[in-house]
Amino acid sequence: MNVVAKKLPRGQVELNIELTVDEYQPFLAIAAKKISAELKIPGFRPGKADLATVKKTVGEAHLWEEALEGAVQKTFVKAVDEQKLITVGAPQIDVVKLAPGNPISYKALVSIMPEVELGEIPPKYFAKKEADIKTDDVKKIITDLQKSRSTEAKVNRAAALNDKIIINFHTYLDKIPVDNGRQDKFPLVIGEKTFIPGFEEELVGLSADQEKEFQLKFPENYHQKNLAGKFVDFKVKMLEVYELTPPALNDDFAKAIGFPTMAEAETAIKENLKTEADQKENQRLEDEIIEKIIDLSKFTDVPDNLIDSEVKKMIEELEHNLAHQGLKFEDYLVHLKKNKAELMLDFSPQAIKRIKSAVALRKIRENNKIEVSESEVDEEIKNTLAAYSGNPDVEKSVGQVAYRSYLKNVLAARKVIDYLKSVMVK
Repeated sequence: MNVVAKKLPRGQVELNIELTVDEYQPFLAIAAKKISAELKIPGFRPGKADLATVKKTVGEAHLWEEALEGAVQKTFVKAVDEQKLITVGAPQIDVVKLAPGNPISYKALVSIMPEVELGEIPPKYFAKKEADIKTDDVKKIITDLQKSRSTEAKVNRAAALNDKIIINFHTYLDKIPVDNGRQDKFPLVIGEKTFIPGFEEELVGLSADQEKEFQLKFPENYHQKNLAGKFVDFKVKMLEVYELTPPALNDDFAKAIGFPTMAEAETAIKENLKTEADQKENQRLEDEIIEKIIDLSKFTDVPDNLIDSEVKKMIEELEHNLAHQGLKFEDYLVHLKKNKAELMLDFSPQAIKRIKSAVALRKIRENNKIEVSESEVDEEIKNTLAAYSGNPDVEKSVGQVAYRSYLKNVLAARKVIDYLKSVMVK
């Protein structure tokens, strides 16, 4: 078998593969047996007719055509192995020459995994920022918890700061109603600043059944581009006013939120904030380490089909996360004012970065002989089963060979990141 490889742009390689007549003979024999099994040939049981008889029955050209698929399947894999290629997706096969009694040749257009030339890893390049949890940070959490447990009482007076109110409002831009700019029986706490600046302040002093019209300018960076920086008219009707009374900050309050005393509640909240801050800092370091590794390395072209595959994976992850929050993907697209194709295009740069990251981490793993033992996989599976005890879907999933292989790759990537941290972080 003769194989000539030609590198093409955008991560593709063209393989020109030729088989001699002798090399093609085994595939003719396999094809003859298959034809004999499917076709009734007088004097022979199914699958028992010899090559010459099958050739005579169906014609030599048909026999050679029938043998082609098996020949391509086997010789393509062999050619890829010989060229030491890691292919992505299915190949595009074009037959160049198929004529009885002559060498067979075909072209296979394949996409290949990008290769990487790693740059020199800079030692102690990053500094870890230690979490600095201030008393005000803890106080804010406690205040928010205190507010969330406030009792409310309907009052017959004008709305004031910290009151909960129920309103109807309409929004107009150039005297035309804004899409989704009407809300009925909308709850709002004055002072929490959940609306654009100035909106809540306009409602102070309004009593039930009173109406007010006013104009406000939307922030320049407002997420709805058609309203950003524009002056918008509001028409508001006050429906109800409620006075909120927060509970006293004492040990009874601490017990209500799951702690024996306020002192212990404050300590636990501070520890939780530190844990969250440490997690964010670790994620920042990991992101910047990977970014630096990518910047220092040289990559061959990333094939289009690999980018498409990664983008589809990102879309699926987004859909899953939205569903977990009780949101619909279609509504998310409407909010962005984009269709799915436009969103996929936006995701392409991030998809390329994710692919390069995976390629670089794999290369670092190979260079440093970072391995994951079967016992480590077993331990991770044990922890997963403990965390999801009694969940039959999880138990079924972790028992599959594919999941074990996936888990091994995840653990290996984690080890690579830990190695890079040990080298690059002060």
